[in-house]
Amino acid sequence: MGKIMVIAGEASGDMHAARVIKEIKKLSPRIEIVAMGSKYLQRQGAEIILDPTETSSIGFLEAAKNIKLHFQHLNLVKKTINSENPDVLFLVDYSGFNMMVARIAKKKGIPAVNYFPPTAWIWGKWRARWMARNNVTVAAIFPLERNTYIEAGADVKFVGHPLLDMVKVRENKAKIYKDLELDPEKKIVALMPGSRKAEVNRHLPEMLKAAEKLQKEDHSFQFVLPLAADFSIKTVSDLSSKYQLILKIVRNYSYQVMKISDLIVAASGTVTLEAAIMGTPLIIIYKTSNLTYRLGKLLLNTNYIGMPNILAEREIVPELIQEEANADMIYRKIKNLIYKPYLLKNIEKNLFRVKKMLGREGAISRTAKLVLKKGDLEFSD
Repeated sequence: MGKIMVIAGEASGDMHAARVIKEIKKLSPRIEIVAMGSKYLQRQGAEIILDPTETSSIGFLEAAKNIKLHFQHLNLVKKTINSENPDVLFLVDYSGFNMMVARIAKKKGIPAVNYFPPTAWIWGKWRARWMARNNVTVAAIFPLERNTYIEAGADVKFVGHPLLDMVKVRENKAKIYKDLELDPEKKIVALMPGSRKAEVNRHLPEMLKAAEKLQKEDHSFQFVLPLAADFSIKTVSDLSSKYQLILKIVRNYSYQVMKISDLIVAASGTVTLEAAIMGTPLIIIYKTSNLTYRLGKLLLNTNYIGMPNILAEREIVPELIQEEANADMIYRKIKNLIYKPYLLKNIEKNLFRVKKMLGREGAISRTAKLVLKKGDLEFSD
């Protein structure tokens, strides 16, 4: 028996936390889970005290609008910690909020494990020092992350990246071509504008304009847009209907599409690491509010926005940010790469090196055991 309290404030954190909790319940079936989270944690039997995923936001200005609500959530979490008295806190992503929760945990003398911790090596090493001062054990998923937290004096375990466990495709290319009714003799470009509606509205029109121009010039281009399971197809259909473009929209086939694509045009985010693991060349684009971008430029300790480039510490895949993330630039970048196989091969080689930096498979299992050990909870290994 025992009790774990999970704090996951965004949809992606909810998913990553749920995968670890699923493994924890295999190791310790009688464990109790109480959580700030959403549907994925709930499916693993967690008692949900609060679901903040609908109010999570991207960007400084966007987050500032919800500051009052965040403090209300923090107060509820504090009350729940006092009433539930968990054996260990499992903090997943949601960095600013979980930094406050870490301080509460220290005051209560409750051990805490942070999975997807604040990216101190990008946003400022003071974040690592904060977590170290509050006695948080860091489950590091990147080598640079591990090094930064060790330097700050934190208790660190390098678990590796969970995407290595998740980014897998069983089907061979021939079957995927057949299932998706695509021609293996033609060029395939995947369009991946982001997982949030705001991201799609900013990025997809520019991608579609570029795709329309390319397809008019060369009929051998095939464009595919893989949708996440819970994303509205109407949003994408309404946008794409404005262009004279043959576009295949598919659902729940993201990794399969990545596997057969010659090139991906993707919004900066998790998908860029998924592409790196899959070994598929990509172009990274991103647009946000001008204020968020200017603040980010001031605060970021890196020259890049895409994780493959950040990890490589150089631009191994093209990035088009803000004003450059327009149809004309996307068109030029696709055209430059797709007709030069040697450039694509060079990107593939560099992505393979990035994949090796992510560690080895088993991150989810290692994290589950770490949480149980920190809570001094019994489990069968």
